[in-house]
This record gives sequence, structure tokens and C-alpha cells, in this order.
Amino acid sequence: MTFALAVVPIVLLLLGFPIFMVLLTAVSVALVFFMNVPLAALHQNMFASVNASALLAIPFFIYAGELMGRGSVARRLVDFVQGGVGSVRGSLGVTAVGTSAIFGAISGASAATVATIGRVMVPAMRKAGYPETFTAGLITSVGAIDVIIPPSIPMIVYGAAAEESVARLYAAGVLPGLMIAGMLAIYVVWRAKRGNFGKGEPFDGKRFGRAFVRSLWALGAPFIILGGIYGGVFSPTEAAAVACVYAAFVTAFVFRELSGRDILEAAASTVLFTGQILIIVACAGVFAWLLTVNQVPAAVTAWLQSLNVATWMLLLAINILLLLVGCFLDPLSAILLLSPLLVPIIKAAGIDPVHFGIVVTVNLAIGLFHPPFGINIFVAQSVLGLKLETIYRGIIPFVVIYLIALALITYVPDISLIGVRYLLARG
Repeated sequence: MTFALAVVPIVLLLLGFPIFMVLLTAVSVALVFFMNVPLAALHQNMFASVNASALLAIPFFIYAGELMGRGSVARRLVDFVQGGVGSVRGSLGVTAVGTSAIFGAISGASAATVATIGRVMVPAMRKAGYPETFTAGLITSVGAIDVIIPPSIPMIVYGAAAEESVARLYAAGVLPGLMIAGMLAIYVVWRAKRGNFGKGEPFDGKRFGRAFVRSLWALGAPFIILGGIYGGVFSPTEAAAVACVYAAFVTAFVFRELSGRDILEAAASTVLFTGQILIIVACAGVFAWLLTVNQVPAAVTAWLQSLNVATWMLLLAINILLLLVGCFLDPLSAILLLSPLLVPIIKAAGIDPVHFGIVVTVNLAIGLFHPPFGINIFVAQSVLGLKLETIYRGIIPFVVIYLIALALITYVPDISLIGVRYLLARG
């Protein structure tokens, strides 16, 4: 059985097979050669894995982000944030951070934010004389905030895998996401002052007012999504569906930027992306079932308890594991692969699963822009025309900032749980 659970997946990963094929092959080998279980269990558990109401929110949030990303929403948000930042040194960099945080509250897709916000900000930052390495590092890393600030697709998947409330995870992600955005903004200002670049324009009340009016409809999306969830009006899935209707209405009838053909193309892209996610969910679900019936999580938990490892050391080891995994796997695959093993361990250690969900999300968000295979790196390279070596040099200080934030979030649980206490009633 060890051959099917460990050797087969590792060999296939090293050979470059897609993650869903790795998991499906491992389960098939186990069922055919090592277990006396009908093969019908394979497809039964695959379909059961995607039969979760929380997963319905995924295509809705993706579609809302697709619609908003195809029009002038990013430009309107950039103008609004930049108008408010004013003469702060490094104002364009701070604007990129602020706009990414707001855009993340609409879509929750990191790579899309890097591409959408980057198209607006990179030319402006180059024109203003920002160092190329700084620009590359900032734009590549800032999109990771989007999977921490709700609505976050990785949080939906973690909620389904760990059987936790997505609404509570969203509430827990607000303060950590804002804290990371604040740390990035502070670093941008400090770096701009030290490098003597990025002089901002004086605050202009009229200009800011015009930008605010132009961005009002765009700002309505996160207000509806988060306000509806925390106000108890919508569940996360219902909020996602309402966001789709709102995004279609705003882009097609208010801004008048999208035609019926554009809306259908956005829907087609959403279907494709959702299919890619759900096939991973299905295959990871049946692999998790295989681990459970073979009592692997229980055995690992018992082994760790026998070692009497301190909680802080356990969290440190898990963080290192997640950072390493995040360098090679996308967040959704990593969550689905590791949750069946890690969630029983942290529950046995007395760690809140909601707090742990934020720790997992931040770890894997770092993997989105960490070498060698961070997807944001390749988006920045191909879509924005940034050189790979420039990106690698530029992201180093931003990786350090995220790691400092990760340490704070890991060892100060209230940074996450205070949002659950104040934004939602405990269930």
C-alpha cells in the first residue's frame, strides 16, 4: 500500500504529470492491486467530493471577477485609490497595493489581479521612474493578497475539505489580509523615500471626488459581497450569485463596456477554469478517502502525539511543509492533498481549524509568487513583459514581508479570530 500512497504519486509528480492524474492513478493502483474494494468506489467518491454546496460559490466568484476584469473597473479603482493617496512618496506603489486589495474583494483570483492591475500600473510606474526590479517584485507579489482577503477561492476549498464554515473563514481572513496590505504599503513608502523615487502629486479634492463617483459602481461589488455575508443577508454562495448579477448589470448596462458576446466569452472562460478546479477536487477527494480508510491520518496523529511535540514546533514544521509544497503545487491542489492529513493533527493539538485555515491560505499565497514555479511569476513575465531574472531579484523583500506576516498570523491567533468574533456570531 505504501507503494500506491507514496511511491506512485512522487514518481508521477517528478515526471510532470498533472496533479489530478497523479492522484487518480495512485487511487486506481491501490484499488486494483492492494485493496479488496469494488472499482465503483472510485467514481462514487469522486462525485461525492464535488457534491458540496460550498463549491457552488467557486464558478460564481470566478464569473464575477471575469466580468469586472474585462472592462474599466481596474482603471476606475486605480484612479480612486491614487486620488486618495495624494502626495505620499511611492504613491503609485501604494496605489497598486490598495487597488489589488479592493479588486481581491471582487474576484479572489490572484493571477487575474496581477494581469489586470499590472496592465494599468506597470507602464505608469515605468514612466514615473520606479526601478524595474521594485516594480516587478511589487506587481508579482501584491496579487497574493487576493487569496487572503475574502472572497477567496482557496478558503472555499479548504472549508469544503475541512468541513468548516466558509463564512467564518472569510471573517477570519479580513484582518490578516488588511495587515499584509498595510505592511506592503509601509515598505513601499520606505523604499521610495530611501531610493528617492515615486514622488506623488498633491491631493486634489475635486479630482478625488470625480474618481470616487466614477468608481462607485465598482466599489459596490465588495460592499454587496462582504456586507451581505457579514450582515447575515446572504450565505457565501448566495453572495457569489448576487455578485454575478451585479457585475453583469454594471459592466453591460451602467458602464456599457461589454456586449452579449463578451458576457458569453466570460462565461466560457469561467466554465473552463471551474472544470479545471473541480476535476482536481474530485480526484483529491477520492485520494483523501483512500488515506482515511487506510487510517493514515489517524496513524500520523498518534505518532505525533507520542512525540509530545510542542504546539509552536508543530506549527513551525507545518509552515515549512506548506511553504515547500506551495513552491511546486497550486494552492487548491495543496489544500486538497494535505487537509486530510493536517486537519486531524491540528485538531488533536487544540488548534482552531479556522485559524489554521488562514495559516494554510497565507502559506500557499506565498507560493503563488515564490520561485521556482509561482504562477504569478509567469503571469507577470508573459502578460506584462517583465524579465524572469528581474522578477526573481525584485520579489525577495516582498517574500520576507509575507514571511513576517505569516509568523504573526501563525503565533497570534487573535489576528484571525478577532474577525470571527466581531463580524460573525459564533456558531
